[in-house]
Amino acid sequence: MKSFFVGPKIYNGSDSIDYLKELKARKAFLVTDQMMVKFGIADAITDRLQAGACKIFAEVEPNPSLETVQNGLAFFLEEKPDVIIALGGGSPIDVAKAILLFYYQIMEKKPGDKRGVKPLFIAIPTTSGTGSEVTSYSVVTDMTNNIKIPLNDERMIPDVAILDEQLTKTVPPSVTADTGMDVLTHAIEAYVSNRATEFTDLYAEKAIKSVFKYLLRAFRFGNDLEARGKLHLASCMAGIAFTNASLGITHSLAHAIGAKFHMSHGRSNALLLPYVIQYNGGLCDNTYQTSEAAKKYMELTKILGLPCSTRKEAVISLSTAIKVLNEKLGIPQTMQAANIAELSYERHLLEIVKSAQKDICTQGNPKEVSEADFTNLLKWIYKG
Repeated sequence: MKSFFVGPKIYNGSDSIDYLKELKARKAFLVTDQMMVKFGIADAITDRLQAGACKIFAEVEPNPSLETVQNGLAFFLEEKPDVIIALGGGSPIDVAKAILLFYYQIMEKKPGDKRGVKPLFIAIPTTSGTGSEVTSYSVVTDMTNNIKIPLNDERMIPDVAILDEQLTKTVPPSVTADTGMDVLTHAIEAYVSNRATEFTDLYAEKAIKSVFKYLLRAFRFGNDLEARGKLHLASCMAGIAFTNASLGITHSLAHAIGAKFHMSHGRSNALLLPYVIQYNGGLCDNTYQTSEAAKKYMELTKILGLPCSTRKEAVISLSTAIKVLNEKLGIPQTMQAANIAELSYERHLLEIVKSAQKDICTQGNPKEVSEADFTNLLKWIYKG
């Protein structure tokens, strides 16, 4: 039996943050980072709120830590807000989600506590990448053990998502590139996932087409609001696709590599994706004729107008198209080109493999992956 979840109410388009003017709240809790405060975007949110008070928690860092979540949870429990708003890229939204998850777990042990009332959760992404505003996933970092921890719980899905492309205009080109390729990875992995359905395929296909059409425009012309808006919607659609269909080993490896070498999540995904497509598509073991993933990659190449007279050609075409897009976006093609020292890479190889094997995203991969497969993939990805 398969299922499809339709999540938050979505407001989109320029000035959609004006929805906040309609909101009646006793007390709001805003989770964000220092950049949102510095550039006045946090003020743009609080100025629109009719709340009696608003506590701002702006301690979120890139690749947010469990300690940050715990600090935010302490403030949250102290404030007892009826609305929680996450503002920023994937990190603030992930932190807000984790705060809520831990809060619910605490409240489960105190059924008579009035603080157990569910607050309204609003997510306002300012980058077009994670799709976190519509997903049940969050990723936090255990700094002690230097590992990323993917969380998955339906209680973390926001109630409202606000997609206002005006908030993405100041995103620098390198971040636009990384987050845009994160969207593409979400959509492609959801499309070939072993849990994909016709519903998830629809969202994934549209997101993939939008990234190929609009990402370079947004990268080169940051004020192009049409391109920004289309990418913002693509990010959301890819999020809907993968929260229902799951992801794959591109993400499993990106989580592990990002934790060890502090490469941005989107950039890790972008670099890994062409290699994983060739692996899943059966080019590494000559199983492309019978590979279901190769069949679906072929469907995508047809949609994108790429050469695809055979499954093998389709897999090569899609992986090559992504490599070309990476090159135009200034994203390295190998771990070596990303300036990761070979000795350090080799020293952490087994640890990365073990982490990827245990990652929740591996369960959705269309092809089973052994320890040897992960090891060979990582060795291949280092030099290409």
